[in-house]
Amino acid sequence: MNIFFKWLSWHFFEVPGQILTNLSNFLRFNINYFSIPLLFKTFFSHWRRYEESYGRGFDPKRYLQVFAGNMISRILGAIVRTATILIGLIFEIFIFFAGILIFVIWLILPLILLVGIYFGFKFL
Repeated sequence: MNIFFKWLSWHFFEVPGQILTNLSNFLRFNINYFSIPLLFKTFFSHWRRYEESYGRGFDPKRYLQVFAGNMISRILGAIVRTATILIGLIFEIFIFFAGILIFVIWLILPLILLVGIYFGFKFL
């Protein structure tokens, strides 16, 4: 094999595979960094595990206070988890499109080089 065919094989087969593998790794890292699956599993859990105990006996006033406090803690947890999930998904979309852009630019890089050489000689 001459060097030109080795370069073609490297440029159009080896490196694009590596780019797609790296893109996949970045996407998986982002999902794990923002803990998106875990946030979905614990979506309505208490915020920072702030949970009050109902105590012993039946006291309606105490029962309603604890119930309201626990509900506020769960709602606050859901709000914070929603924001974190949305931020993680926005970054996920950004990483995906940036990776696709890099992939496409890599594939058309030889064409850009040839067009640059052509216009370089044309303007001489």
